[in-house]
Amino acid sequence: SPLNPLFQAMESEISAAFDSGEPEDILSRAFKLTVTREDICTLQPLGWLNDRIMNFYMGLLVERSKKEGYPAVYAFNTFFYSKLSSTSHKGVKKWTKGVDIFEHDVILVPIHLRIHWTLLVVDLREKTIKYFDSLGRKGDHICKTVLKYLEEESREKRNIELTASEWTLHSMGTEEIPQQNNGNDCGVFVCKFADFISRDKPIIFTPEHMPYFRRKMVWEIIHQQLL
Repeated sequence: SPLNPLFQAMESEISAAFDSGEPEDILSRAFKLTVTREDICTLQPLGWLNDRIMNFYMGLLVERSKKEGYPAVYAFNTFFYSKLSSTSHKGVKKWTKGVDIFEHDVILVPIHLRIHWTLLVVDLREKTIKYFDSLGRKGDHICKTVLKYLEEESREKRNIELTASEWTLHSMGTEEIPQQNNGNDCGVFVCKFADFISRDKPIIFTPEHMPYFRRKMVWEIIHQQLL
């Protein structure tokens, strides 16, 4: 097929990212982040995605959302939730300096729970807060923590009281979203949950897609462009 040479070129580029050069080589730079070969190597089969890869990918999703036809997306970085949960709104007040998060449609909150990645999604259009965990654990307390944050942020930044009772909080069940079938893919699941949600698309991938998604993400991060 005519696509073949292109696909082969991409494949050889992905392999080279894993296999040649030094761990500290810089392979991509954007969003005030520097991604090294060592970071990229976390995308190898069964690798654990690190903060840099997660935050870079969220940056790509936000960038894409500025195009025509996509919901407006804001993404917090991976350190936001742990800071919020250990302090309170005061501890993260400066994180949104010069930004009105309420002007967006969707807010992505990637969450690092010691050795597991999950995703919280605020849809400001529908007033929903949903929690996505590829191991099927509930995150109702996480949803509540973020709703409280939104109430305080709204009060502080725009002098508007949110009505908590108008909001729906929901931890996605194992029958609602795909679940990982190993102990390593949670980061990729979070990135792909965020990818589908930030396009308003139903989440239809499966664990079988993970090896492909990992390779695709290598190319996307190096080229700073989502396929």
